[in-house]
Formats: sequence, C-alpha cells, structure tokens
Amino acid sequence: MEQLTESVLINTTGPLDWGRHVRCSIIVPVYDEEENVPILHERIREAMDPTGMPYEVIYVDDGSRDLTFTRLSEIASRDEHATVVQFRRNFGQTAALAAGMSYARGDVLVFMDADLQNDPVDIPRLLAKIDEGYDVVSGWRKNRQDAAVTRKLPSRIANSLISWATGVHLHDYGCTLKAYRREIVEHIKLYGEMHRFIPAHAAWVGATIAEVQVNHHPRIHGKSKYGLARTFKVLLDLVTVKFLGAYSTKPIYIFGGMGVGTALLSVLSIVIAILDKWMNGVSLIQSPLLLLSAMLFIVSVQLVLMGLLAEIGVRTYHESQSKPTYVVRRVVRAPVRQQVPGKVDRPAQVVSE
Repeated sequence: MEQLTESVLINTTGPLDWGRHVRCSIIVPVYDEEENVPILHERIREAMDPTGMPYEVIYVDDGSRDLTFTRLSEIASRDEHATVVQFRRNFGQTAALAAGMSYARGDVLVFMDADLQNDPVDIPRLLAKIDEGYDVVSGWRKNRQDAAVTRKLPSRIANSLISWATGVHLHDYGCTLKAYRREIVEHIKLYGEMHRFIPAHAAWVGATIAEVQVNHHPRIHGKSKYGLARTFKVLLDLVTVKFLGAYSTKPIYIFGGMGVGTALLSVLSIVIAILDKWMNGVSLIQSPLLLLSAMLFIVSVQLVLMGLLAEIGVRTYHESQSKPTYVVRRVVRAPVRQQVPGKVDRPAQVVSE
C-alpha cells in the first residue's frame, strides 16, 4: 500500500492498468457501509459488464470506522475494475466525490451512493442519455423510499429553493446518482455540500442537462448519514453558490445594490421624521427615526466599500492566476494554406474544441 498524500491512501493490490482508457468512471463515496459494499459491487458488475464498455469503479472510503475498507480492499484485490481511496478521517461526501474525480480516468463520471438505495441498473440509462448529446444527466427519485417528514419534505423544499435561486430546474438535486461529461466538471472546485449544486455550476458554463427517472430502494443495512441538520447546511451553501454563480466577477453589483437600497431607506426615514415634525410637532432630536436614518446611511457606505474591496479581491484572483472570466465551447477557423498562382482556394472550416 503506497502513501500518496497526508490524508489519502490508494490500494493498488489488483492488476489495474493505470494507462488504460475507460469510458466511464463510477465514483462511490463510502462511510461505514461494510455490509453494503460487497452487494453493491456485484450489482455494478451485473449492470456494467453486459454493456461491454471499459469502466472503472472508484470507492472513496471517507474515514469509515467499521470494516468497510477491509471489504473494499478485498474487492480491489480480485477485480481490476475497482480502485479504493482511503481518507485518514471523515471529510464528508463532497470531499469524497472530489477525491474520486481526481483519480478518475473516464470520459464520463457517474456519482452514486453506497447504501444500495441507488440502483446500478440505471447507470447504462444515464450513459445512453449522455450519448444523446447531453452534458449532465441527473437522476430523479420519483418514487423515493424515505421517511416523509424528515427526508422527503425537507428535500422537496430544498429542491424548490435551489431551482428558484439558480434558475436550473430539477426535481431532485439531492439524488447522488448523476452522470457528467468529464470536461464539464473537472475544473469545478467542491467545498462544503457543494456536490449537489454541480448541475447549476455546469448550466452556468453552458452545459445541457437532462433528467431521468431512476429507481430508489429502501435502506436495508446500516444507518442513514443524512438528517435535518444537513438541510440548513445546504441552504447556507445555496447562498454561496448563488453569489459565486451570479456575482463572482461583479460583486459590486450585489454589495452596491444593497448599499443603494439601504441609502434609500435612510432618506425615507429622515423624510418621515421631517414630516412628523412638520405635521405633529415632534422634535427631530426626540424622534428615533433620525438615529435610524444615520445608522442606515453609515451601513450603506460600508456596503459600497465592501463591494469595492470585493472587486479588488476578484480582480486579483483572476489576474494573478490568469484565470479567464469566460468559458469557450469551440473555436472555428480556416486552416493555413499555401497560395497557388492562378488558383483560388476555398478551404472548408475546421473546428477545434
């Protein structure tokens, strides 16, 4: 077993050929699923082997405390399709997916859970949809087998909020089972619970998105790692995603907009105070509106200054790393050609992507 980084180990016991190209990389974050992983791997083999396409399965052990890593190591030792990445401690599902992406070699990346609630039978259907020309295919657990109050209701509310805030309308952002073209997601940096917002990030750079109904089974072994606390984390991450998606290159718009709004409230407050003095004889010194107006004006100035500081930070970020503020889909240009006397060449355009 070879140590690669301070927090990640990789099992290379099996006869995996690291130079071999694969069509599909299935990335599975795993945390305390010792009873599920052997069954899951067999089901993945049953779903993928008949397709005949080259594929790999990358299991990321997110600091499991049971025998999950032992079971995964046994799988990797006898199956060349399997790779196991082990974290030193629990870093969370998003970090596990990010690690899986860094080790994946496939043209298409498929994410799925290890609790046997996602069905590997659906993976070829997602890949078929990718072959139709879509960049992202999201699973939709229409008949979800979870508790109505603690799981389904918060998820429904969160899906509606995310769709409204991002402008990317999906029924089931929380479904881990999704397929992505590699070039769409390989440059996306994941933090917090950001993995569920990848479709929104992809849409913002021009990706085409489809949604496919997938199977969902009740959990049989182990305990769910999801709870109501995660819903609040998702809402906070949604604020971050909305800011980064809509204002990452122009933060002065949001801070300046709030500053202008606050300044208008300040003017409104002092106008009401003056009218109150003129009509009712209330002294400005005795009116709390005067103090409120002053406070709102100070806050408005601070918001504008924060926007200017954010602008400086954003420009430093992009310019110091030569990071573009755009994404190119393709470039079309005529090929270089030699001029032949007396002949007019009309070369066809070539497309480079």
